[in-house]
Amino acid sequence: MPRVKRGPHRRASRKKTLHQASGYFLTKSKLYRAAQEAVERGLKFAYVGRKNKKRDYRALWIVRINAACRAADISYSKFVHGLKAAGLDLNRKALADVAMNDEAGFRQLVAAAKAAVEKA
Repeated sequence: MPRVKRGPHRRASRKKTLHQASGYFLTKSKLYRAAQEAVERGLKFAYVGRKNKKRDYRALWIVRINAACRAADISYSKFVHGLKAAGLDLNRKALADVAMNDEAGFRQLVAAAKAAVEKA
């Protein structure tokens, strides 16, 4: 079995890592081992950040919906319960958009939710 000499592949791998580390401070952008550690750490934070971004947006949408609900004299929880009871299946992103940009449409949703809560 022939022995494997990794010259081009190793160089390409290290070049890729150093390219990802460009802009890092001091040796983290120059020396391979320091760059590799910094890049791995950065990728880990990026992965976690992509998950947190979804969490943060959902929280923002809920705050916006709640503010519009309070202006319409209904609590957020009763509003969401009323929508489910009325069979209106809208996600929080769409509800937040309606709450911010279409006040009349949101008032109709609130009226439907209140009617469904009273009926049940």
